[in-house]
Amino acid sequence: MNSHIQKIQHEIEPLRQSIIHHKVYGVINDLDNLRTFMSYHVFAVWDFMSLLKALQNNLTCTSIPWFPQGSADTRFLINEIVVGEESDVDMHGKRMSHFELYLEAMKQAGADTSCIENFIHHLKQTKDLEQSLSLAKVPEAARKFVRFTFSVIEKNLAYLQAATFTFGREDLIPGMFISIINDINAKFPDSISIFKYYLERHIEVDGDHHSHLALEMTANLCGTEEQYWKEATELTIASLQSRIALWDGVYEEIQNARI
Repeated sequence: MNSHIQKIQHEIEPLRQSIIHHKVYGVINDLDNLRTFMSYHVFAVWDFMSLLKALQNNLTCTSIPWFPQGSADTRFLINEIVVGEESDVDMHGKRMSHFELYLEAMKQAGADTSCIENFIHHLKQTKDLEQSLSLAKVPEAARKFVRFTFSVIEKNLAYLQAATFTFGREDLIPGMFISIINDINAKFPDSISIFKYYLERHIEVDGDHHSHLALEMTANLCGTEEQYWKEATELTIASLQSRIALWDGVYEEIQNARI
């Protein structure tokens, strides 16, 4: 494996462990708590797609007239990831993006989708991220998370977008959470079967095949530029810290609801 990749993985391991063992997983023990979790997490699912498309725009030609752009190997890597994320299959083989699949899971579980749907509606109308976050009354922890992701997108530097996508956006689903979801599903099989499928599909596709493609893409883009690797490491650390802050926000809302 690329020595720079190994170095980043070593440096971020403490943060990865903080995410894997985050206290939020320990308080998601019923359907109501899961609904709260989903209402925050859906924003991470959505802006993950925005980061992905920013990469595709930077690494391939998405305008007319078409011209070959960049490395064909890198074009292949990002296009294959996009196909899987933007047009995967649901439990019945119907094509949909992972974001659309997540919305279906929320609706089945009885989670409130109005916030994310209002946000997207306002964003389509205004093209203004901050205004849309405000108009939709997005929870502050989710707002900060989305702001961070779009700050990476707005840098318009493919190697930094790739590093954040590869290392900072891995959902690091712990075995404990899978066990909790299996327990809830046993009690409410008609409420979270889609979410269970989403998690299983995420582990199967994103956590395995796509992660290898993303690692190769980041290695190609950073190359032998030591400054690129330094910046990539710093931004990856900030991205993982952003995910921890998002989980902190979910934890606090669940705890406050119990008071």
